[in-house]
Amino acid sequence: MEVSGSIARQRMERGEVAIGIGVKFARTVDIAKAMRAAGYDWLFIDLEHGSMSLDTASQIAMAALDVGVTPLVRVPNGEFGMATRILDNGAMGIVMPHVDTADEAREIVSKLKFPPVGHRSVSSGLPHLDYKPLGMRAIAETLNAAMLLVVMLESPEAIANAEEIAAVPGIDVLLVGSNDLCAEMGIPGDYGNPRLGEAVKQVVAACEKHGKWPGFAGVYDEALMPRYLELGPKFVLCGTDISLMISAASKRSAFVRKSMDGSEAQRAAI
Repeated sequence: MEVSGSIARQRMERGEVAIGIGVKFARTVDIAKAMRAAGYDWLFIDLEHGSMSLDTASQIAMAALDVGVTPLVRVPNGEFGMATRILDNGAMGIVMPHVDTADEAREIVSKLKFPPVGHRSVSSGLPHLDYKPLGMRAIAETLNAAMLLVVMLESPEAIANAEEIAAVPGIDVLLVGSNDLCAEMGIPGDYGNPRLGEAVKQVVAACEKHGKWPGFAGVYDEALMPRYLELGPKFVLCGTDISLMISAASKRSAFVRKSMDGSEAQRAAI
């Protein structure tokens, strides 16, 4: 059965890299089409650090389904009620931050997968299936197989437990969160530190052993990022809407001011 918004999973199943963009600043549905035009496979709609409402996140997620982008939503750690509501209203997966143990990963599967895999309540009329009047069994089986459960590893404890976490059935992606991980390791902002590289290697190895997809986020410096991409992540966060907008806008303003200064210098010399 066809499910809207599955491009990220499909890419990774083909052995390709699925790249995503964080949505923290945007509040309108056109961000989905814009990011699709920019070449991204999935949206990282941020309800952990962002201030948008659940309704806004749902509208963006449903728009993403219609343009062929996978909408994933990061919720605050342990907010399973929020997670199931957004899953019922457009999200194709959940990103759960600060997962340190296999027991925590098993709880995520239990709360967010439909029976018989987990214990999530089954609702009919879902946007992922174009609101078709399908039976409960078909809905559960189809969406259990299509959704992505992403756990973020953001502490030394999580890295040490990477293999046990990767072994949990139902978890799809282990995403290294470099910002918090570096802070927890006592090297905040030191994204070139070899310890971060070793952590990523450990997670990639654990994922390869257990048939999961390794992910990477938090390092966007163009001089450093290739170092981590070469380690083999298949699920890569490329930045956020607000950071990319500020970067592009800053470059343009600097270019215009420099050009104007040059023009004024030329006129003064005439």
